[in-house]
Amino acid sequence: MGIVVGYLATPEGHAALDAAVTEAQRRSLTVVVVLSARPDETPERRAETEQALVRVREELDAIGVAHDVRLLDGGDVADDLISTAEEVGAELVVLGLRRRSPVGKLILGSNAQRVLFDAPCPVLTVKPTA
Repeated sequence: MGIVVGYLATPEGHAALDAAVTEAQRRSLTVVVVLSARPDETPERRAETEQALVRVREELDAIGVAHDVRLLDGGDVADDLISTAEEVGAELVVLGLRRRSPVGKLILGSNAQRVLFDAPCPVLTVKPTA
């Protein structure tokens, strides 16, 4: 069992990772970090992504949290998070959300919406601090 977190090297991704670490420490669980690579990603962008994941591993090692960091090539963020949550028997999925305009608040991003509706466990959404 673990806590699955959708990660990108953005303020939202860092907020999600922080929340996942807090919950993992509280529950004595493993953090499973999932980053979905885009199929059209350039080699330069792929190298940046892999460097970001090296930093995530180093950060989690320094904190002392058990972790599994996955770079998936599926290209569908929601599917990657849901299937990983099912595979590891996740207790929780953590997502970072962007701040939105009043109109944007009526509709979540399609990936976030799919994870909220289809995840096999509770989903925690977080926003970065202002």
